Amino acid sequence: MSDADTPAAVRRVLVADDEPHIGRIIQMKLEQGPYEVTLVADGRAALEELKGPQPIDVVLLDIMMPHASGLEVLGEARAMEHRRHTPIIILTAKGQDADRRQALELGATDFFTKPFSPKKLMERVDQLFAAAPAGEAEAAP
Repeated sequence: MSDADTPAAVRRVLVADDEPHIGRIIQMKLEQGPYEVTLVADGRAALEELKGPQPIDVVLLDIMMPHASGLEVLGEARAMEHRRHTPIIILTAKGQDADRRQALELGATDFFTKPFSPKKLMERVDQLFAAAPAGEAEAAP
């Protein structure tokens, strides 16, 4: 089988946002490309997904969510051996400099303020994968 016959690698994306319409828009845009999306609506569900062994290539994380904030999820994800290097993009209506600074200090890969351009978000997600093959973004559990 030649490389042309090999299907493109599927990238797995975890989207955590408590605003259903925003989550669905992101999911629909990502699923138009080589992305498989898991959509959750709160921080506790995001943590459960992150604690599991399934591959996750990138996380899109809202800050203000029930049960655990996005910053709490980000901090816990960075403490997990198998998620330490997984790219995490923060999506939030809280666009203050202090939020951005705290997210970046906790290890966020990028920070988008709502409302954001779905096209620009897709471009950023695509950029994260342009440099690394699927599965390379995270270490083995």
